[in-house]
Amino acid sequence: MLVPALQILRKARAGHYAVPALNVNNLEFLKAVVAAAVKMRSPIIVQTTEGAIEYAGMEYLVAMAKVAAKAPIPMALHLDHGKDLKTIKKAIQSGYTSVMFDGSSLPYKENVAKTKQVVAWARAKKVSVEAEIGAIAGIEDFVTVKDKDAHLTNPEQAAQFSKETGCDTLAVAIGTAHGAYKFKGEAHLDIERLKKIAKLMPKPIVLHGASGVLEDVVELAKHHGAKLGEVRGVLDADIKQAIKFGVSKINIDTDLRLAFTAGMREALDELPTVIDPRKLLEPSNILIREVAQRKMLLFKSEGKA
Repeated sequence: MLVPALQILRKARAGHYAVPALNVNNLEFLKAVVAAAVKMRSPIIVQTTEGAIEYAGMEYLVAMAKVAAKAPIPMALHLDHGKDLKTIKKAIQSGYTSVMFDGSSLPYKENVAKTKQVVAWARAKKVSVEAEIGAIAGIEDFVTVKDKDAHLTNPEQAAQFSKETGCDTLAVAIGTAHGAYKFKGEAHLDIERLKKIAKLMPKPIVLHGASGVLEDVVELAKHHGAKLGEVRGVLDADIKQAIKFGVSKINIDTDLRLAFTAGMREALDELPTVIDPRKLLEPSNILIREVAQRKMLLFKSEGKA
């Protein structure tokens, strides 16, 4: 059933596990991640970006999500990285149970003002709101920081932002990044910074850019001709520590894209005479399900539905 994300995430924060927030673009992704959640008896957040909405259409995505939500697990439909206020307002009115306003690139005061506006819209529909605090550097009314801290969240600022805006959950920067090529070496999260944020702000904390980039999926894609170069992700040990200290929602996109691509390349290589798209898509479906299930085990959300 479709529920507000906060309903799922409060339980996760209290129970010291995290809910996988899995990006979907089409029917194949959606069916695969929901099948994984049902098998693992895990709550799930299905999320779409503004790009996914442009590609598939909001009405299609909402309609598919409502069908998927008939599964016997709690599920939220979330707008990820919403920056356009018109799109966010439409999502709230169209059936999304959670939205994110990403004002992280805006000046602090503007981010606060626009986040408060989104919160006001969402409250009327009982929709959850995720916000994102900007990096420390360049933020007005805060002290100058060292270069190594310039792209990380200030704990005191996060607590103040949360209080001012009334957001339900907050995405913080503790060392992650988006994409498959985000790190030159091993990525290590700033767990001490996270501890401070969690102590000052008891709301569910969100981790973006946290794909682990599974080696076997990457190797399968490379084996079938993908020129991926060196792909790195966040270490499982750091993810476990982050969950221990307050992270309740973890976004996964890159790993799912790699799984889909690997499956497609495998199918096209090994089934050259097949023209049935359902059969060609099956390896991708299997790999997406496997990736989602692994995340549920890693995040300890298995059996929490």
